[in-house]
Amino acid sequence: MTRPTRRLVIVVRADPVICGHSGEARNLAEAALGRGFDEVRIVTWPIDRLVETGLPLKPLDRVLPYSAGIHVERPEPVGDYKVPDGRYLAGLTGRLVELFTDGVPTVAMSLYLSPHAMAVADAVRIARATGLPVDVTTVAEAVGSDVTNVVRACVEEGRWGAAAHVLTSYLEHDVCLAVSEYTREIIVAEAEAIDARHGTTFAAQCRDRVAISYPAIDTSAYLGLDPRDGREVLERRGLEHDGYLLFLSRLSAAKGVEDLIAGFERSGAHHHVRLVVAGNGPEAKRLRAIASTSTVAHRITFFDDVGDAEKPHLMAHAAAYVLPSKPLPEFTETFGIALVEKMLAGGGPVITTGTGGIGEAVGDCAVIVPVEDPAAIAKALDEVLALSPEQRAEAESAAREHALQFDRVTILDRILERL
Repeated sequence: MTRPTRRLVIVVRADPVICGHSGEARNLAEAALGRGFDEVRIVTWPIDRLVETGLPLKPLDRVLPYSAGIHVERPEPVGDYKVPDGRYLAGLTGRLVELFTDGVPTVAMSLYLSPHAMAVADAVRIARATGLPVDVTTVAEAVGSDVTNVVRACVEEGRWGAAAHVLTSYLEHDVCLAVSEYTREIIVAEAEAIDARHGTTFAAQCRDRVAISYPAIDTSAYLGLDPRDGREVLERRGLEHDGYLLFLSRLSAAKGVEDLIAGFERSGAHHHVRLVVAGNGPEAKRLRAIASTSTVAHRITFFDDVGDAEKPHLMAHAAAYVLPSKPLPEFTETFGIALVEKMLAGGGPVITTGTGGIGEAVGDCAVIVPVEDPAAIAKALDEVLALSPEQRAEAESAAREHALQFDRVTILDRILERL
C-alpha cells in the first residue's frame, strides 16, 4: 500500500448511530479528501457495543457508503469480560496510539469530549512516551450534550474530579471548539462553577481558547434534488407532495414529539395533511402509544427505517417541518443539524423552538414557538399552511441561503485555518 502523506483521524460515534454528529463526522471525512488529506480514518465502536448501549441505529443496509480513501475502524475490546467498558476504550485508545506513532503527519479530531477527546489526549501522551515518531495535531469539538450530561452532572453531584478530567483532556488539545455559542457558554459556566468551589482556573482557559465551529453539513445532498427520485420516495411511503407535516429526528423526550402530536390534534391541519414522525430512539414505544390514543390517530404515521438517501426527499416534499425541542437536564439541543438540512432541501417552512443553539442554526428563517406549548404549535401549523405560494417561495429561498454557510468544505477550511 502507498504510504499516506497526510492523514485525518476522526473519533466519534459513527454510522449507523442516528446522531447529527455522526453525520458531521462523515461530512468532515468526505470534505478532507479534497483538502490535501490522502487518508481519512474514522475510529469508532464495534456494532455489537453500539447495540448494547441502546443507541438508536439506522438499518445497516441503508447507510450510504463512504468514498474511497475513508476507512471506518471499529477496534475490538482488549482483555477479558471483567472490565466491560474499559476494554472497549482500551481498544480504541490503543488503535489511536498505533496511528499516531507511524510518522505520518496526522490531524486527530474528536467529536464528544467524553470519552472521545479523553481517548485522543491519552493516546497522544502515550504515543509521545514511546519515543517513536509522532506528528499529530489535535482538535476537540464539544457538541454540547457531553457538557450538559457529563460535566454539569459532575458539578451538581460534587464529583469535580470527573469534570476536571473531561475539561483537562479538552484543553490538552491544540484546538478547542464548540458547536455553537450556546455550547461555549455552557462550557464556561460549568467551568466557573468548578473554579468557584475548588480554586481551579478552567473558566479563564475555556474563555481564551474555545472557538465556535458549527457542524459541517453536506449541502450538496440537499440541493438540486431529482424530482423523479422524490416521486419514487413518496410513492414508496404512500405520501403526496405537500400532503404531510414532517418530524425527522431522534425520538427522545427532549425533541417534543408529544407536544407536536397534541398541537396537530388541536390544529385544523389534520383536515388537510398527515403527520409523519420519522426516527427511532428511547421514546419510540411511548410516543406510538400516545399517538394511538389521539383523536387524529388515523392521520399520524411513524417511520423507523428512513435511510440517508430518502431523508432529503422527505424533507423537500413536506408541507412543513416541525421540531418542538425543549431543554431537559439530560439533553438540550445545542445546534439543530436536521433543521439546517431541511432548510437546504426546501419545501414548507420550519417550525421550531428557541431552545439552546437552535437560534444559531435557523437565524430568522423559521417560525419560533414556545417550548411545551401545543396551542402555539397548532396556531403555527395553521398559519404556515395558509401561506401563499409566493410567501412560501420567498421563505424557502431565504432559508436555503442562510443554511449554505454550514457547508462541510467551508467548515473544514475554517478548522484547518486554526491549525
